[in-house]
Amino acid sequence: MRIDKFLKVSRLIKRRSVAKDVADADRIYVNGQLAKPGKTVKVGDQVQLHLGLKIITIEITSLTLLKDQDMYTLISEEKRSL
Repeated sequence: MRIDKFLKVSRLIKRRSVAKDVADADRIYVNGQLAKPGKTVKVGDQVQLHLGLKIITIEITSLTLLKDQDMYTLISEEKRSL
């Protein structure tokens, strides 16, 4: 699954176009490497998002949306200072 679609389906980002813009702005890393919107992700990958002053790190646990089950595990969420 593409990283921009995963972020939308998992509800980390509301719209796929916003996820694409975030990736184009070099704010998404998959397994420590910079990711473009078309980067394919799989179960077990670690994704780091730089959103505003937050850095969110998750691990992908599922690529299918199931009712009342998260598609990721939150590893860390930290705030950067200016």
